[in-house]
This record gives sequence, structure tokens and C-alpha cells, in this order.
Amino acid sequence: MFKHILVPTDGSPLSRMAIKASVALAKETGARVTGLYVMPAFHVLSYNTEMLEDTAEQFAIDSVRHANDYLAVIEADAKEAGVPFGAMRTTSDHPFEAIIAAAREMDCDLISMASHGRKGVKGFLLGSETQKVLSHSQIPVLVYR
Repeated sequence: MFKHILVPTDGSPLSRMAIKASVALAKETGARVTGLYVMPAFHVLSYNTEMLEDTAEQFAIDSVRHANDYLAVIEADAKEAGVPFGAMRTTSDHPFEAIIAAAREMDCDLISMASHGRKGVKGFLLGSETQKVLSHSQIPVLVYR
């Protein structure tokens, strides 16, 4: 079945649910798990108020701290389940591209992630990274709602 599952996270409660289910699947199939957090790139002009208040250096430090915190959640679940675990973090303005690239780079045979279920205007304006991964990935994608 699956040998290597990529589990992207954004630190949300929905991601947490997908992490638990993904680790359980990995345990059942004997797969290993790689957790991924895609950090946003720093921009001088941004809708993200944290970026407006920070220097590029401080933003990078904070981003790495968030990434490590979010990836530690996956690591703890994997360790508890006895599932081999690896972590990866990267920076990109387009998380879906980074997720697909990481899955290819790490030779994953499944991407397992949450969907926030945005629909209508909100979904159109904000976009769905999960939908973009589904649309562009050559690797199978398992979506948890």
C-alpha cells in the first residue's frame, strides 16, 4: 500500500484532525510520515499584520518557531503510534506548489491533508490550497474534512 505519506499542516484544528487520521493510516499500512509546514515569504506590503510590524529577520525567526511548533505535533503523534517520522519546512508564496514539490522531492506516494471546506465567494477569494493540490498533483491526495 502506501510507504511514505506527506502530511502538510497549517496548525489549524482541522489540520490536527487530519494529522491524527494520517498517522493512524501510516501505522496501519506500515508507512512513514513526513510532516511539512510551508512558511510564508516576507513582504514589505502585506495583508498579514505580523509582517507589517516585523523586520524580515524577526519574521523569519517567528516563522521557524511556528513551523517547529506545528511539526512537533505531528512528531508527537507519530512517536506515540510508533510510526517513523521526518520533518520538512520550506518557504513559499504558493503553498500548494511547495506541497507538491516536497512530495516529489521526498518520494512520497500519498499526500494526506485537511480541507477547510471554503465555498462560494470566500473560497474563490481565499482559494483552497487543498483544491489546488488536488488539481495539480500527480501523487494521490487524501483529503480529510
